[in-house]
Amino acid sequence: MEHCGVVGFVDQKPFGRIVFHPQTNICVSYRVERKYWLPHRMSLADENAASNYRTNTSSSQVHPEPQYVSPLSTRYASKSMRENFSDENRFRLWRQLWLVLAESQHQLGLEYITREQLAALENAPPIDFELAQSYERQLRHDVMSHVYALGDQVPIAKPIIHLGATSCYVTDNSEVIQMRNGLDILIPMLWSVISRLSSFALKYKDLETLAFTHFQPAQPTTVGKRACLWIQDFLFDVEQLEYVRKKLRLRGVKGTTGTQASFLSLFDGNHEKVKLLDDMVTKKMGFDEHWQVTGQTYTRKQDYWVVSTLAGIGQSAAKMANDIRLLQHMKEVEEPFETKQIGSSAMAYKRNPMRCERINSLARFLQSLVINPAETASTQWLERTLDDSANRRLAISEAFLSTDAILQLCLNVSNGLVVYPQVIKRNLAKELPFMATETILMSAVRAGGDRQVLHEEIRKMSMEAAAKIKEFGEENDLIERIKANPHFASIHKQLEEICHPKHFVGRAPQQVEEFLQHIHRELKERNLTLHEGDEVKV
Repeated sequence: MEHCGVVGFVDQKPFGRIVFHPQTNICVSYRVERKYWLPHRMSLADENAASNYRTNTSSSQVHPEPQYVSPLSTRYASKSMRENFSDENRFRLWRQLWLVLAESQHQLGLEYITREQLAALENAPPIDFELAQSYERQLRHDVMSHVYALGDQVPIAKPIIHLGATSCYVTDNSEVIQMRNGLDILIPMLWSVISRLSSFALKYKDLETLAFTHFQPAQPTTVGKRACLWIQDFLFDVEQLEYVRKKLRLRGVKGTTGTQASFLSLFDGNHEKVKLLDDMVTKKMGFDEHWQVTGQTYTRKQDYWVVSTLAGIGQSAAKMANDIRLLQHMKEVEEPFETKQIGSSAMAYKRNPMRCERINSLARFLQSLVINPAETASTQWLERTLDDSANRRLAISEAFLSTDAILQLCLNVSNGLVVYPQVIKRNLAKELPFMATETILMSAVRAGGDRQVLHEEIRKMSMEAAAKIKEFGEENDLIERIKANPHFASIHKQLEEICHPKHFVGRAPQQVEEFLQHIHRELKERNLTLHEGDEVKV
């Protein structure tokens, strides 16, 4: 606590101190008791004193958090995603949903909901969080505490707030809206990753490199073609994400157990008006569809669908990050490394792939979250049980923030990948002579040689060259051996051209061009503003 900014005493009462935490914009007061600090809820006077401190304190000051805050909030996820899943945004959505409900009820003929009440709801003052918290301490119910607080702030509208609704009207619907808005943040980011990797792939479409299967040397590919494997995975993900975004459904206006009984009563048994109410609220909140049938909640399979789709992005990002880590080990490709960045506190020379390692770490966490909505969907009893609530508050928001953090890193890495062509060429040269033996053999046969004799000669030379590499750590001298062998004299002058790497990558450059044409069409069709990405905290 000694590192926190101290405001001083409130109203000259020496009961403790106030600490302002700039990272969260939160003020907390502390009382002295038995030689340790205990936080307590701040009074209005505390808030005013802390507000003065905030105003007079340099923004450059940094203070550590006195209590646990998720690293996703303080270190990894973007500001826009944090704001989307903030309590403040959640409660604002509740108010919007109450306004839209009352407005639609009025439009469908509930005359006791007046224009004055609707105007009061629409122009309500900012949320009084302290008032809502004081109600929640009494009521032990988050939704009703905000109903009461809003009613106190707009007394004229108090009688018609939350009319006919159950808590899930605001909680479920607001959470679907947060998920939709979260998808709207992620989709352009993912396309931006694809765009940056596409530029990288096009630049290196012709750069031959050793391919690996089982992490053993295999037939060469190109650096650009390998990047297309990453792009293709991300393309699959973004198409899935766009489909989920399109098909995401609002809970709608369904009542306590999904039967709409309370609304049917409000409209004196008029079924058409109840159905219209459901449709009107859905459209006003920006959705094309609502669930036709629900219990108290919408089916939790929708949450599983969303989170599992996000986890797919984690899979793709982890695959790419693992590949880059392996390539960095071979000194062929490196993630960005800043001028003053330190790779190791002990080994000053190190350039650790920490961004890609963080991608793998966050992806592992993201994929572990999928089990939560899966279990929640499968264990809901009858029309609803509340054991979904706490789990969903954690799993859904953390899944979105984790995905956001992963894509921030992917944007950073894809924009600054460093390629070392000479190292790639050297590594390829170590293995290519063995891979070229069949081509060399066929060329010598076409020049008049005996296939069986040539095969035996090249087999012996290959074994001898391999032994020198493995037993003595020497360079691959197979080509020199072939040049010195009289059985291959007819092609000695052609060996360099025969063994050029471009003859061993098949259609890789053409595949890159053809695939990227498809990517370009997809990007052009969407006309997206590509995401630059936030600063990555290294």
